[in-house]
Amino acid sequence: MGGSFRSVNALVTTVLLGSYPVLVVAALCPLPWVFAAFAVLSYAAEATLPKPIANRLSLVHLGATVRFLTREMAVVLLLARTVGPQSRWFALLAGGLFLFHGMRAAQTGLALYLKHCHSKKPVDSRNLGVNFPAAPPETLLSWHGVRLLYVDVLPVGLTALGALAGVDWLGALGVGAALLLMAGAVLALAWHVRRAAPLADRRRVIWAVDQRVREYRPEVLLYFSGPANAIYQASMWLPVLENIDRRAMIVLRERPLMRVLGPTTLPVLCIPSAVELMNFRGLDTARVALFASNVGNNIHMLRRPGLVSVFIGHGDSDKEASFNPFTKVYDEVWVAGQAGRDRYQRAAVGVRDASIVEVGRPQLAGISRSRPGHPYRTVLYAPTWEGWTDDLHHTSVAALGPELVQALMDNSVHLIYKPHPLTGHRCPATRAAHQRILAMIAKAGRQSSRVATDDLYACFNQADLLVGDISSVVADFLVSGKPYVVSNVAGLPDFRERYPTARAAYLLGQDLNELPEILAQLDKDEDALAEERRDLRNYLLGDGDPMARFNLAVENACRVNERDPAGSSRPGAAC
Repeated sequence: MGGSFRSVNALVTTVLLGSYPVLVVAALCPLPWVFAAFAVLSYAAEATLPKPIANRLSLVHLGATVRFLTREMAVVLLLARTVGPQSRWFALLAGGLFLFHGMRAAQTGLALYLKHCHSKKPVDSRNLGVNFPAAPPETLLSWHGVRLLYVDVLPVGLTALGALAGVDWLGALGVGAALLLMAGAVLALAWHVRRAAPLADRRRVIWAVDQRVREYRPEVLLYFSGPANAIYQASMWLPVLENIDRRAMIVLRERPLMRVLGPTTLPVLCIPSAVELMNFRGLDTARVALFASNVGNNIHMLRRPGLVSVFIGHGDSDKEASFNPFTKVYDEVWVAGQAGRDRYQRAAVGVRDASIVEVGRPQLAGISRSRPGHPYRTVLYAPTWEGWTDDLHHTSVAALGPELVQALMDNSVHLIYKPHPLTGHRCPATRAAHQRILAMIAKAGRQSSRVATDDLYACFNQADLLVGDISSVVADFLVSGKPYVVSNVAGLPDFRERYPTARAAYLLGQDLNELPEILAQLDKDEDALAEERRDLRNYLLGDGDPMARFNLAVENACRVNERDPAGSSRPGAAC
């Protein structure tokens, strides 16, 4: 496969570079038919030229601008040879092409300036009523530089056609059309540049957003930093924070997160610069900062005085992320139930028991505790990703994923596949197995299987059985009371003792020998592990109303800070 790609790339490069001397010779002879044919080949090769090859050509001074100018030079020679250099049509074509590149430079400069204004704002916001000018359409911004060079196909193509038909003025018509397009793009961008003038003043932007934040007076901050594909870690908390009694706000650190954050009515801030974050006075009214993940950028919010820092994570599980030693830097650590408290005590990573608060899992309120009632058995396969190391056997995707999917299909089970967003992020074998599963499901069709694009908890309600790995997914599924399976791909004999979330699970080895008996449990009114699941649910997730418990924890943290703004009596202050 790799050899065929290299052969195609070599052919495209040869056609592109070989077309230039042919175009020049065909122009000088002149041979309009030859010129027209090789112009088509040249543009086709240009459009399919792989980016790595284009970059290497730029290193030897054969960049895109030089390549397009060479074709334009050849067409100017063709017109000179067919109508003569004294012709006004020759002068219009040559002068028009010169003006075309000047306008291209102006358009590219305006587009880059606008991109900088809109994408490099010192602070961005949502739901705060700050009325900054909207960004221009992405098409207007993205079509600049090299992409605009393709507009010269109008003068080049029409000149060649004119030489074939004996019509001298077609080239001038083509360059005129190209200039009109460029003029329209420049004028449109110039209008947007005028509207974007307020964004050029960084202090004015910060002041405008800061004023709205001061008016809102946030008390609780959900702070998040990370790649866009990890935004689910913050989005899962949005509905919860919308229902607490204190005024909450979302604080993000990377600009791409603004586009992928889930829908919310809460105010959202994005402050990429650590310096701007540290000096953003509108956040001074906040009393509690909630952290959904452990990342290096958390230090910037932790350094702000007057805040009780709380690690809330993005789900309780037996994975090491739920007892990370970094967690001891926070004043409080909120876990779902007693299992979370015990997990930190066993790990002995420096998190004091006094700083741990059990708050339940308020996100799980919408999970149904009854079977979906389908005429067919539905199995949700929701594996986790491979993690950062191989020794912990995080995911089952590479070890048994495709075989499990095939076995479920062979048993006439309706399959819902809900992969982790980071599946295949690190491990090529996991990525390849994931792609195989997707191909198998696509081939089977939606009547027997599907890849879930909806919410995980909606998938819970549609499933009779969950097959998962050690992760927060299996703990959350316990709310449903329905049976669940955890993969034991390493064949560990002490698996249930090592991973408490699996104590009420059916275990599935890499050979899938247990699968027939597990599926047979679905035909019973109450399967063999139903009682164990009820006992484990309270241990893992706590009892009572989780939303009320979470709200009370927020209230207590705010009151601690209000009693002692300096933070000397915070639960974790002596750590």
